[in-house]
Amino acid sequence: MSKAEIELTAYCGLYCGDCIRYRSRAIDLAEGLADELQKIKFDHYSQIKKDSVKEFEHYKEFREVLDAIARLECDVPCRAGGDGCLEPCEIKKCVRMKNFQGCWECNEFETCKKLDFLKPIHGETPRGNLRKIKEHGLQNWGKYKGKCYPWL
Repeated sequence: MSKAEIELTAYCGLYCGDCIRYRSRAIDLAEGLADELQKIKFDHYSQIKKDSVKEFEHYKEFREVLDAIARLECDVPCRAGGDGCLEPCEIKKCVRMKNFQGCWECNEFETCKKLDFLKPIHGETPRGNLRKIKEHGLQNWGKYKGKCYPWL
């Protein structure tokens, strides 16, 4: 793995380069669409047209979702100093406190409760990746990494 790829290896074992939030075109498109809709005052248009285009009744909710997608953006992975999880990360705090490179250096990662919040979105991938990093090393684990999202 290159230095950049190693930097994209999160402390928890996920690979930021595979994350929907990391420099995603979808997020850029959501930002662009939101800007364009605001520029042309589409909210006014949707109010006028809501009787003939029923879906426009939901324009406000649509904008809330679009704005939420735009806020998901992550440009700086955790190993480079970012907080990609949108909130202070207990894993990042713990790894740094123990002066580790990542959870794979900790003998407790298999049962660590700090990793549990990742399970609903990432399944068993983080712990599986941690095992692979521990076995193959940070430089070589990339070809063995699991899918960031089970649905992809």
